[in-house]
Amino acid sequence: MIASGLSTLELRSIVEGAFLPLRCTCTVAPDYSMTVQIADPVTSRVDLLVTGISLDRLKTSRDISNLVAELRDELAHGVPLQAAQTAQYRTA
Repeated sequence: MIASGLSTLELRSIVEGAFLPLRCTCTVAPDYSMTVQIADPVTSRVDLLVTGISLDRLKTSRDISNLVAELRDELAHGVPLQAAQTAQYRTA
C-alpha cells in the first residue's frame, strides 16, 4: 500500500489508463519510486520517460491527478518535468 491507500497495482492502472490510447507503462521499484514511460502504440517510439517519482508524495487522489496532469503537460509541451517539477515528486 502507498500513502493514498491504493496498492501499487491500482496506482499503475490509474496512471496507465489516463494515457490511453498511448501505451503507458509504470514500474515501481523496491524503494517505492515509480518510472513512467509513455510510447506511441504503433511505432513504439518513447515520447516521455520520467524516473524517480516518489510514491510517498502521492497521498491523495488529488496528488495522483496532479501527477497525471504534469505528465500530460510534459508530453504535450516538452517542458522537462524532471527539471521543472521533480523536487515535488522525487526522493531526496
